[in-house]
Amino acid sequence: MSDSSFLQWPFFNNEHQALAARLDEWACRHLPALTADEHHDLDGTCKAIVKALGEAGFAAYAVPASAGGHHEKLDVRSLCLIRETLARHNALADFAFAMQGLGSGPISLFGNEAQRATYLNAVATGDKIAAFSLSEPEAGSDVAAMNCSAWLDGDEWVLNGTKTWISNAGIADFYTVFARTDDTGGAKGISCFIVEAGTPGFEVTERIDLVAPHPLGTLNFDECRIANSQQVGKEGKGFGIAMATLDVFRSTVAAAALGMARRALDETLDYTAERNIFGGKLGDLQLVQAKIGEMALGVDSSALLVYRAAWTKDCAAERVTREAAMAKYHATETAQQVIDAAVQLHGGKGVTKGYIVEALYRDIRALRIYEGASEVQTTIIARQTVANHA
Repeated sequence: MSDSSFLQWPFFNNEHQALAARLDEWACRHLPALTADEHHDLDGTCKAIVKALGEAGFAAYAVPASAGGHHEKLDVRSLCLIRETLARHNALADFAFAMQGLGSGPISLFGNEAQRATYLNAVATGDKIAAFSLSEPEAGSDVAAMNCSAWLDGDEWVLNGTKTWISNAGIADFYTVFARTDDTGGAKGISCFIVEAGTPGFEVTERIDLVAPHPLGTLNFDECRIANSQQVGKEGKGFGIAMATLDVFRSTVAAAALGMARRALDETLDYTAERNIFGGKLGDLQLVQAKIGEMALGVDSSALLVYRAAWTKDCAAERVTREAAMAKYHATETAQQVIDAAVQLHGGKGVTKGYIVEALYRDIRALRIYEGASEVQTTIIARQTVANHA
């Protein structure tokens, strides 16, 4: 049984506690069947998870109340609790939920009433799958280096360029796409658009295989025309839209890492309590106890940073760039260490397919890279710290 005492911390209210308990029960009952075929039908499994999350009411936490959500604005503590819980049960389920929020995030935060009605209500019910299209072959961590362009021709925008490392590529119903609308360079002159799957001039040109598979691919725009009404927010403000969206969802990446680390610790506690060695149990050895102590410390310290960032965003500050960066960096790096320790303590079983710690070892690695690699997070933390001191 995973430790849930953290839910008594002052970051949470009764609603958060009830949400965590309800989702944990739902995940125990439904995720094993929903994910049984994930290695053979990846796309179908993701679609089924999204639909099931919508029907159960959990996908509604990914949008504001104006579009069928549970809160007036996105509640980051709820998002983090959902991602932690799902990641503890199944990494693909966490991914499916996360992309509903991230992919539609620009519309939740900056979309107009018509855009919210068209896209967000369907996200909440699981009837439409979203994707967030920011990275390019030469513009990953350096978002301002993007080359994908858009120019206005009458009442239509014409998009040209390439996006890559795009989650939900090939299964999404719509994509929030960031493109350069003037040649000013740098962070200026970037705008945000909604491009629906099947739009002429838009195609998914490649699917990318990862160590822990999920739908990922490359998008190409070749004279792709979309209506002016598909622009999200103001022209030239796309960089700010992207950063504000990541400011909300970066903490949730940390929460997913926390869920994986918590599962690794749970599995280790169970295994070391049962494994016979040297006339006793593996967990009786002092070296093993020392490792478990380090793992438990890592889990709790990550949880404190994750839910501090989430609470601060919900209750105390409009932007949490520093807090979210700290949470993302610490939780993902620590989860890698906790899971590595779990693999080591499981011995041969730790590197055997079919064992949860082996899957976690593959699942955690990407979280240290996407939505800002660890090295980027340390730079953000340093710059914010220096700026606050000035």
